[in-house]
Amino acid sequence: MASDALVATSWWSRAVAFVRDSFHEIRAKTTWPDMAQVRQASIAIIIFVLLIGMVISLLDLVLHSVLVKLLPSLFA
Repeated sequence: MASDALVATSWWSRAVAFVRDSFHEIRAKTTWPDMAQVRQASIAIIIFVLLIGMVISLLDLVLHSVLVKLLPSLFA
């Protein structure tokens, strides 16, 4: 019986109901961060990205000196 009711509803009406429910959930049930939380999270992300960039740069420098400069000099 319940499957007959699902088949009877069209694809369009289910899509409209989904979008309507999604908007309702975003407006009524979602808690958004305040400006202080956004600022704190943004600063933490920027610091993390800078640290990872420094680690990758250091690793690149070390591997470059080992693989390009030191290793060929051993076999020359």
